[in-house]
Amino acid sequence: MSKLQHGFELQLVPGGTLLFEGEKDHLIPSTSQSLLDSDFFVVAGRIIGHSFLHGGPCLTGLSPAIIHVLFGGPPETATIDILDCVDTDVRQVIEMLEDTGELSEEEKRAITDLAVSWDLPAVTSENRRWLLEKLLIHAVLERTSKQVKQLRRGLKETLIWPLLTERKDTIPLLFPRTCDTVYTPLMVLERIFWPTHDEDSEASLEDTCRLTGFLRTFIGNASCNILRFLMKFWTGWDVLPRSLDVEVVDGNLPKSSTCYQTLKLPSHYKDYVSFERDILAAIWSSDYGFGMV
Repeated sequence: MSKLQHGFELQLVPGGTLLFEGEKDHLIPSTSQSLLDSDFFVVAGRIIGHSFLHGGPCLTGLSPAIIHVLFGGPPETATIDILDCVDTDVRQVIEMLEDTGELSEEEKRAITDLAVSWDLPAVTSENRRWLLEKLLIHAVLERTSKQVKQLRRGLKETLIWPLLTERKDTIPLLFPRTCDTVYTPLMVLERIFWPTHDEDSEASLEDTCRLTGFLRTFIGNASCNILRFLMKFWTGWDVLPRSLDVEVVDGNLPKSSTCYQTLKLPSHYKDYVSFERDILAAIWSSDYGFGMV
């Protein structure tokens, strides 16, 4: 069984193995051999491609170095950040080479042990910079090269590959950076289809107007971080979709139907303070499950 979280961090249940690991904007494919043997990255490529074609969420925060290689760039010309190195022990050793001071014997031993384990020569004063680059390439790109090939294969199976290779400007749309994903109240409000009132509506016209007014006020005053959590509660992702729906219904607490990207607001709220308290409690519950407030 699996579930998708945070824009294509595919978490296996049980076990908690992620397909993409690391920090935001420095995500790289997991080096898990079992995931590779099971062609999970082919599946991920298909999901990413089909989601893009149908207006769904994208994979946000992938390392630029991985994107560079995914679309045919040679590893030697990739710009690799030390934060792209997921293994903190390996990162600490590589960071020793970034310092300009003289290496201690203990540092030389740690660097040489890592280098030799990856079929690279021992560190010397002459090869220090070269070895830094080689260790980064191996840690980030060579260890994930098979995963990237599978991801490319999955994308090609969705038939969007010609578009991506001929129109390079579409690549950032498929793999946006987290730092570029800044939500504003206006961005969210422009995507909302507000409820209309008819004889089949659960709530009265007065209740519908009052609750949608509360929601407008909440969104208008929300910070970027709160809007991100609201999107995650509303749609299951922290990525803004093309459209959002709102319903005013009978109920106790705000809920959402993530499959239909619909936020359901109970009609009983008479004051904004109570509404704000409960919707904040609801959106903070998105990591644990609906109604766990």
